[in-house]
Amino acid sequence: MRTATIQRATAETEVKLRLDLDGGHDGGEARIRTGLGYFDHMLAQLARHGGFGLDVEATGDLPVDSHHLVEDVGLCLGDALKQALGERRGLARFAHAYVPLDEALARVVVDLSGRPWCEFHADLPPIVLGDGFQVEMVREFFVALAMRGGLSIHADLLRGVNTHHKVEALFKALARALRQATRIEGGGLPSTKGTLSA
Repeated sequence: MRTATIQRATAETEVKLRLDLDGGHDGGEARIRTGLGYFDHMLAQLARHGGFGLDVEATGDLPVDSHHLVEDVGLCLGDALKQALGERRGLARFAHAYVPLDEALARVVVDLSGRPWCEFHADLPPIVLGDGFQVEMVREFFVALAMRGGLSIHADLLRGVNTHHKVEALFKALARALRQATRIEGGGLPSTKGTLSA
């Protein structure tokens, strides 16, 4: 069972997260409650297009801004991914995905190497979407996921005009790349070093 349950509580946020890499709730069903409608929508996209079962219940200091909550959910998702992958035996490991959403086009490439890195290149305006989601937090979410999950992420927004479309294309591309990289192809470690770790 490639599952993980993570709980994180600080003076700023409280996050409870459960991840099932193999679908869990009928192939990508999500139950998301963060208090940020747009962020809930993006996490639901991640689950659906990644084929993951994902439950997230999070609260935080949203009157301050969305930074702490979004980043901490990213940290928890990274922790859950790392735990659910275990020794990473048999993984496809490498994957990439291109996803269009109308005029927007995003590319995300991942390596489940055990070594954290994030290259994020996207022309996103510093605006707020929905009920308080700061668009600049998209990068922070990707970075938090990479750092705690032990994976390399290269995310590029190739084109786009509408900010909602641009952000959603990035999340969907991340989902599709993770779906491919986490699939089981064999039984051995996909590394000549004999380990996938930092």
